[in-house]
Amino acid sequence: QVQIVESGGGLVQPGGSLNLSCTASGSDVSILDAAWHRQAPGKERELVAQLTDDGVTNFSDDVKNRFSISSDNAKRTVYLLMNSLKPEDTAVYYCNAFGKSNVGPFNIWGQGTQVTVSS
Repeated sequence: QVQIVESGGGLVQPGGSLNLSCTASGSDVSILDAAWHRQAPGKERELVAQLTDDGVTNFSDDVKNRFSISSDNAKRTVYLLMNSLKPEDTAVYYCNAFGKSNVGPFNIWGQGTQVTVSS
């Protein structure tokens, strides 16, 4: 069974950086496409960044030029590097990963990791 675990969230001051990780566990797992979403209190979940299997990236206007998304060579982990963080980036960040494993394809959401930007 494939599981997705996010990590790297925490409390950071405005202007700081965090690097979130989204790691897939299981046998013969490869993440082919991934996306990071976030949900702030009282707001709907929104797409932040996407990474396709062929390396194409997309970002929301709110984070463009501040965030980057990448994966490791083994395609088991997807990263979201967040720079120049603002208080409005405060949210729970969720990873959604689509890929393949020895038991077939998967499309899974992680449990979320809290990011708080505050002085």
